[in-house]
Amino acid sequence: MGAGKKIAHAAETAKGKVKEAAGKAVGNERLAAKGKGEQVKGDLSQAGQKAKDAFKH
Repeated sequence: MGAGKKIAHAAETAKGKVKEAAGKAVGNERLAAKGKGEQVKGDLSQAGQKAKDAFKH
């Protein structure tokens, strides 16, 4: 996996965790759900990239 993509996917996951925590802290369910969605998107992107890399080798 390219370093840039790896960092971008990890950053998206981290950003989602922060949004989810902030949403829960202030009682904003919409923000918490959006954060959870970003986490899932980042995790799926990482998994897809790892699968691509597995077939390259």
